[in-house]
Amino acid sequence: MSQDLAITFDDILSAAERLKGHAVRTPLLEFTPLNEKLGKRVLVKFEGAQHTGSFKFRGAFNRISTIEPSAKSAGVVAWSSGNHAQGIAAAARMNHIPATIVMPSDAPKIKVNNTRALGADIVFYDRYSESREEIAMALVKERGAILVPSYDDPHIIAGQGTVGLEIVQQAEEAKADIGAVIAPCGGGGLISGIATAIKHECPDASVYSAEPVGFDSTGRSLKSDGPAKNDSDARSICDALQSPYPGQMTLPINKLKLAGGLAVSDDEVRAAVRFAFEKLKLVAEPGGAAGLAAALAGKIPAHEGALAIVISGANVDPDLYCQILAS
Repeated sequence: MSQDLAITFDDILSAAERLKGHAVRTPLLEFTPLNEKLGKRVLVKFEGAQHTGSFKFRGAFNRISTIEPSAKSAGVVAWSSGNHAQGIAAAARMNHIPATIVMPSDAPKIKVNNTRALGADIVFYDRYSESREEIAMALVKERGAILVPSYDDPHIIAGQGTVGLEIVQQAEEAKADIGAVIAPCGGGGLISGIATAIKHECPDASVYSAEPVGFDSTGRSLKSDGPAKNDSDARSICDALQSPYPGQMTLPINKLKLAGGLAVSDDEVRAAVRFAFEKLKLVAEPGGAAGLAAALAGKIPAHEGALAIVISGANVDPDLYCQILAS
């Protein structure tokens, strides 16, 4: 593996050891209605069953657990629309570290309330006119705190990569040969970690990112020489997948390991959220259902073997969820 990449497979194994006894080994589920719908064996990695309702706890705990005792009192600062916020808040509380989260003012109420309930302080900003990075860095400088990015950090990427490691292990237990894997993508921390694990253990499998239309910067970047930025006027129901651009650490990994990037519309995401509820009996937030949306819309290229779909989170506001289910 190139030394230029942020993580190696061994980093994911180390993360798995740190997470042992702290993170949930989330289920890899199989559903007859989904197999019949897609005409193949499909395995769903449901990260809604993880602490705080999303995969983000994995990376957050892996990073925060490495903080030296002498640095704990100054606390940590992060930015997030909600899932990373909750993961950081939970991991910080478990490690007895103060946490402050910079969150967009339009973040889902359920994510705001859960973050507060976990003991974190929240600083709000306008995601369309203010810079979350600038606000967070000012807090870091003022307090001497440690910044915990949502994706551009080796420990974060390696922690998220344990999702891929578990998929490999659980697929083997289910006697399934993985042919393709798809997972939601915002800044790329989850998909780059998953791809690192999958391509190490199942080199012939194809790994795809799933992004909302208008926020498909990783998919577009895979086809260009440099990173593609998302239009500031773009809007999506997928609040968790609205990173302005791919990560500096995640994109090189994704360029090397992904087979492609797939973009899904809000209507396709709504259909996937409804399908998850009606047929799979799973709660999926819009961003968490992006991979399922791509599969149901027939956007994943033909492949041999089973398809693994990551539903990355279940934190959806009740009002929005009711609207989607009723539409």
